Amino acid sequence: MRTRTTTAPAGLAALLAAALFLSGCSASPGGSKPGKGAGTGASAPASPAAVPGGGYEGPRPQDQNLLAWTGDPNDAGHVTAQSAAGVGGRVTLVRMVLREQLTWSNIWLGLAGIDPNARLSDCYLGVYDARGTLVASTADISPQLMTDAIAKPFPLAKPFTAPPGTYFVALLLNGDWATNALTLKATGAGISVNAGLNPPSLRYSTVLTGQSSLPAAVNLAEQSTSTINTGWASQWYAIS
Repeated sequence: MRTRTTTAPAGLAALLAAALFLSGCSASPGGSKPGKGAGTGASAPASPAAVPGGGYEGPRPQDQNLLAWTGDPNDAGHVTAQSAAGVGGRVTLVRMVLREQLTWSNIWLGLAGIDPNARLSDCYLGVYDARGTLVASTADISPQLMTDAIAKPFPLAKPFTAPPGTYFVALLLNGDWATNALTLKATGAGISVNAGLNPPSLRYSTVLTGQSSLPAAVNLAEQSTSTINTGWASQWYAIS
């Protein structure tokens, strides 16, 4: 009889200990088991923070108080030059694609060099829309092409609201100047500027000859690359 009375409490104690152990395990939040590395002081690495805007996009026109441009002016190190006989009286067109509406007040041109002995007249900058209609133009810019070989704005005679779409900056030069003296800032793209494109969507082209003012409309289907391919290509422009 003593054997039974002494072993029964021991068995009961074992059962109670097992119950307490089980209740302690289930008391952890959510009943989940410790993860790998628990108790070592290590923690899971944090996820990388998202970069606003999907990542670094490079220089933008707004970084330099501009609205749009043909490219980062930091890359406009090349110069384009042509003789008066080569580009005089031709309308040079440079395509710009706007992806948001903006008020267009100035055309910026990168003037790389001047000819102090040039005789310039009837020189203009303007803007044509995708239909070839002249929507804005400057006054004669001949005096400004004789001074300050820098990037500078040329005001349109009347600012206009430009909805998103395709536009063409137009340059018309007339007069006499020394080749390689009157020069414009440009990229080094050369004849590759129109890769993959055809009229009426050429990025750089010329139309017409013998012009003394920008015509009210041009036929973009007549865009030509003959002068562009001789070195008159990839001029740098911006909008403000």
